[in-house]
Amino acid sequence: MTNHWIDIKNADVIFIIGSNAAENHPISFRWVLKAMEDRGAKLIVIDPRYTKSASLASLYAPIRPGTDIAFLNGIISYALENSRIQKEYVLEYTNASYLVSPDFAFNDGLFSGYDPGKRNYGDRKTWAYQADANKLPKRDKSLKDPNCVYQLMKKHYGRYTPEKVEAITGCPKNVFIKVADLFTSTCKPDQVATIMYAMGITQHTVGTQNVRALAILQLLMGNMGLAGGGINALRGESNVQGSTDHGLLFHIIPGYLPAPSAKDHPTLEAYNKTTPQTADPMSINWWSNRTKYLVSMLKAWFGDAATTKNDFCYNWLPKFGKPSPFILLFEDMLKGVIKGAFYMGTNPVVGSPNANRAAQAMEKLDWLVAADLWETDSSIFWKRPGANPKAIKTEVFLLPAAASMEKEGSISNSGRWAQWRYKAVNPPGKAKSDLDIIDLVFKEVRSLYNKEGGKLPDPILKANWSYIPEDGHEASPHLVAKEINGYTWQTKDQMGTFMDLKDDGSTACGNWIYCGSYPGPGKNLMARRGADDAPNNIGMFPEWAWCWPLNRRIIYNRAAVNRMGEPWAPDRWVVKWTGGTWKGDIVDGGPKFGPDQKNPFIMNNEGVGRLFAVGKALTDGPFTEHYEPMETPTRNIMNSQKVNPASVIINEVAGQFGNVGQYPYVATSYRVVEHWQAGAMTRNLTWLTELVPDMFCEISPTLAAAKGIKNGDRVAIYNARGRIKAYALVTERVQPLKVNGRMVELVGMIWHFGPGCAATGDACNQLTPSIGDANTMIPEFKAFLVDIRKEA
Repeated sequence: MTNHWIDIKNADVIFIIGSNAAENHPISFRWVLKAMEDRGAKLIVIDPRYTKSASLASLYAPIRPGTDIAFLNGIISYALENSRIQKEYVLEYTNASYLVSPDFAFNDGLFSGYDPGKRNYGDRKTWAYQADANKLPKRDKSLKDPNCVYQLMKKHYGRYTPEKVEAITGCPKNVFIKVADLFTSTCKPDQVATIMYAMGITQHTVGTQNVRALAILQLLMGNMGLAGGGINALRGESNVQGSTDHGLLFHIIPGYLPAPSAKDHPTLEAYNKTTPQTADPMSINWWSNRTKYLVSMLKAWFGDAATTKNDFCYNWLPKFGKPSPFILLFEDMLKGVIKGAFYMGTNPVVGSPNANRAAQAMEKLDWLVAADLWETDSSIFWKRPGANPKAIKTEVFLLPAAASMEKEGSISNSGRWAQWRYKAVNPPGKAKSDLDIIDLVFKEVRSLYNKEGGKLPDPILKANWSYIPEDGHEASPHLVAKEINGYTWQTKDQMGTFMDLKDDGSTACGNWIYCGSYPGPGKNLMARRGADDAPNNIGMFPEWAWCWPLNRRIIYNRAAVNRMGEPWAPDRWVVKWTGGTWKGDIVDGGPKFGPDQKNPFIMNNEGVGRLFAVGKALTDGPFTEHYEPMETPTRNIMNSQKVNPASVIINEVAGQFGNVGQYPYVATSYRVVEHWQAGAMTRNLTWLTELVPDMFCEISPTLAAAKGIKNGDRVAIYNARGRIKAYALVTERVQPLKVNGRMVELVGMIWHFGPGCAATGDACNQLTPSIGDANTMIPEFKAFLVDIRKEA
């Protein structure tokens, strides 16, 4: 999140899309209700179903799953055509006035540089700015040059008329116009909208571009950096933010440093050559410090072994030969490339797309370790319905893990607040914390390397690994947190800020964005519980826990003021420039630069927000464009491309995609408040399984009547990938939509059930496809085709 949970109360308009926050993130919805009660804020909810969130909305707009971009592009078009943008903000703080290469082109759904044979944009040279003699981007502040970003946007987005939006999404034209009108009312400098989204936005073949469309809207409205504004992701569990911060994604390492590629970054010198550069004196270009953060991380990992002579052991850092996203891991299992797997807090037999294929892939493993609180669906994959245990060679180890109240450590919530949790009780029996399990496994592996040797032993034998205190016998989360924070190598003094990190080996830091969270002995700032708000009284609570980076509560807050340092929204100011100094939140880019000296978007090398995604920022286009999901009930009326032309299609499963002739109904998946994720915890708690004991689906009364299904009937739902059974919930919450001239029905399913645990049921994800977003390769869980019939 750019902002944080409490900050939602500062919004004038709250726009929820791809999320049922009232049910799945109820704490966030507390602040939605507060904004509505105290400020008279208006709530807009966009969702295929009439959800609990929608029941309280000022405006509810239904849309067909997988058509978010068409809807959002329509709002962008409405804003541009009706001059409902925050023009001063757009001119000063975005690249609207920047001139794009005259060779850039867009034709029939394809941007310039597309390679149809490889299905990618390997050549993105035209997605670039025109440069002057000083290598600065050329600009036209009149916004009239046909090659400026603003004019290119008007041309691109002008195609998304209300009529096109209605035909694609199924949302009635009059409802769409009301939504567009209300949201764009926040283009006034003192009016602010926040956007809340979740997996309903990201889990698509255009998931990244969905989020991009939200960012473009907020930049046009001038809502980034302001209290009550921003783009706010509602995560699936309490520490998703912390896990991504620390590199638990295939394309990054801790602190969002790009993961090195064997081909492109074989040496530290090659890696450093990709460090973003700028000639613009107005740009802070914070990523120019990347080498300091990488070297300090390597020093923390490899200690005395990491020296200038060996590039700080950069050659020991794993480098990918090909991207390894979640969906491709199972393909490698099937091929025998991956021999073993270690599952901690994951349950792919329920949570993976094309879950039958994932379970079949696990049958090829030599060994599987699952560390969890209970026996999970994945730990007993070998005896799931339809499996033949005698034919499965996988040796399975189940390690009892500690629950959250049985261990100490930090979690980072969606608002980037790192909060320290204390152990309430000891874990039962032989159960251990995740940290202790990892520590024991690592030390045993190192012991085996010492005794028996092995391939590439040095990274294991020379790792800087010592997390058990002198008076203890278990790994200490405090020692880990201190290493993450960083320290000077010679004196071992804890560091207070990442601005002091060096690239010469004199500093060690496990994750630069957490530098300052534990700056000294007894100074665990994540454990703070100061309940006083900041003087601006907008809910920042700077002494409660600690927030990365540098305890900054709202990022890009330099954009919350104009070039004179005056807040756009004075009644809820975040920062302001008074008497030559900054007041309020920790200002982006450091306090020594005034508001007219530096641009606010410090992580972009131009220093401004990108309405046009320049260069290699994205793999599938500098502007957002509507493409249909892989499985769609209609044709794409915006261009002749069906699916995102750069999406990741796995050849081995290409034959499993269905069409509307075979499977006529659009399906989507979602959560309920009574269950959590893949269900391994909640389906083992009887109080919760009493509330929702079985797998069910939701269908409209019209679909039910057409299929002869009554409420409570047992039904079969199926497609080319699988067949599941569920109870039918016939409800007015789900309605057919008129899409491109024909009525389209929806089958909605919860995805918490599986063959294991105390409460069992068929996994919805047996039906979801293995196809990935072009950038993140996240699977398309939220839009696919099925058929449904009543069970005899």
